[in-house]
Amino acid sequence: MVINPNKIKKISLDIEKKEVLRYLGYKNCSIDEITKRIIEFSIKEIKELCEFKYVFNIFDIKKLNHNIYVTGSVCKLNGNDIFNHLKTSDKCAIMAVTLGNEVDKKIRYYSNIDITKSIIFDACASVAVENLCDSVENIIKRIAFDSGYYTTTRFSPGYGDFPIDSQFEILEILKAPTQIGLTVTEKNILIPRKSVTAIIGFSKSKDKSDFGCKKCKMFNNCTYAKRGEECHA
Repeated sequence: MVINPNKIKKISLDIEKKEVLRYLGYKNCSIDEITKRIIEFSIKEIKELCEFKYVFNIFDIKKLNHNIYVTGSVCKLNGNDIFNHLKTSDKCAIMAVTLGNEVDKKIRYYSNIDITKSIIFDACASVAVENLCDSVENIIKRIAFDSGYYTTTRFSPGYGDFPIDSQFEILEILKAPTQIGLTVTEKNILIPRKSVTAIIGFSKSKDKSDFGCKKCKMFNNCTYAKRGEECHA
């Protein structure tokens, strides 16, 4: 059974300068006036370009032989980490978000004419897509709460041993290509690039365990972890 989500709403987001600086690797240090102006202009430009599109749905799930099957579809969620993430859940929300093609075009444009502007613009876009994920997650949490459920954190393909090639089935089950124009290449790259897919579990009991940075396969090479920070993914 599918729980029908609320009608999709328009979302407007704030892109915080301090979060952009975190993506750029700044920590407790001042920036020059030129960098400050580039960040401010990039934030303004992204807000004008972004489409802030998203789609999600909530599905019953079944667990069999350490695999998770999404009821009413051929979608199977493989991997020990996603299984453990949903171990107390009997439903899950599957979501996809994107900033749209215009942001990708602008990143490519700046990469050809101004590499500094391209890097800063890319960081601003990364903050924007994470904020969009947070906003959609909050909508999902409200639906869960109203239905008597607790929720897990977001979990995306590529986390731990959850295969990145799960992107295709996720987009297919959400009809994301027609709903929000989000597709995936043969190399499992989302197009537009500034896009995210994720799974959120629905459970009747509160699971205090968390995926945690130290369990992430990127932990040893993570620039955030080396600075004592988290990526909030």
